[in-house]
Amino acid sequence: MTEFKRALVFGASGNIGQAICQSLAESGWSLMMQYHRHQAVVEQCIVELQQEFPQQEFQSLPLDFCQTNLDYQAILTGCGDYQALIFAQGTTDYQLFVETSDAQIQTLFQQQLFTPMGLIKAAQERLQQHQHGRIIFIGSIYGGVGSAMEVAYSSVKGAQSSFANAYAREVAANGLTVNVVAPGAVNTQMNADFSEDQLADLAAEIPVGRMARPQEIAVWVNNLLAPEADYLTGQTIYVDGGWLK
Repeated sequence: MTEFKRALVFGASGNIGQAICQSLAESGWSLMMQYHRHQAVVEQCIVELQQEFPQQEFQSLPLDFCQTNLDYQAILTGCGDYQALIFAQGTTDYQLFVETSDAQIQTLFQQQLFTPMGLIKAAQERLQQHQHGRIIFIGSIYGGVGSAMEVAYSSVKGAQSSFANAYAREVAANGLTVNVVAPGAVNTQMNADFSEDQLADLAAEIPVGRMARPQEIAVWVNNLLAPEADYLTGQTIYVDGGWLK
């Protein structure tokens, strides 16, 4: 009998989040799909996945990661059983650091580090009840090399990698792995503000000659969820087409 597999995908309405959901569904995972503002995107995705994979379960979870003082235990109790947490939520601000407000910095850290840390603390006991528990962050190449005009974003992505490296050491003996998949330039809505010329210049800097497709990030998430990936933990995997790392 095939084991029932269920993952919580945070940031399921984004381009990478949607690709992750599709990839995992194809691999037999049932999903709890979190969103904040883009309910219609997730609900439509659920309809399509349910039609394609009727033996699996697909549900939505409304949650604002920028909120403070969330009841993490109550949130996760409503999610039922699960073996994996995947954090694909996140935004960035393109501006000089001196022009970045304290509120913007706090929001980035709350959304992409503090809330995930709270959820992870609340989820640890349940994840460790499974033989192959998984925690995966979608990080960024900028967490490793830094980016001008995205200093706060680079800082929080670097913090994700540091957290994964340290926390993985605490839980490794229990079969729970913690990793970061760190993309380079990906063709998503986060690049909507760039002109065609700017995007062309960016692609020219990348050795493979183009930006990544969201599916090319999702495949690494899928690989890390496999039982055979038990020995890889505390790592940041850079998926950047040979660009910066």
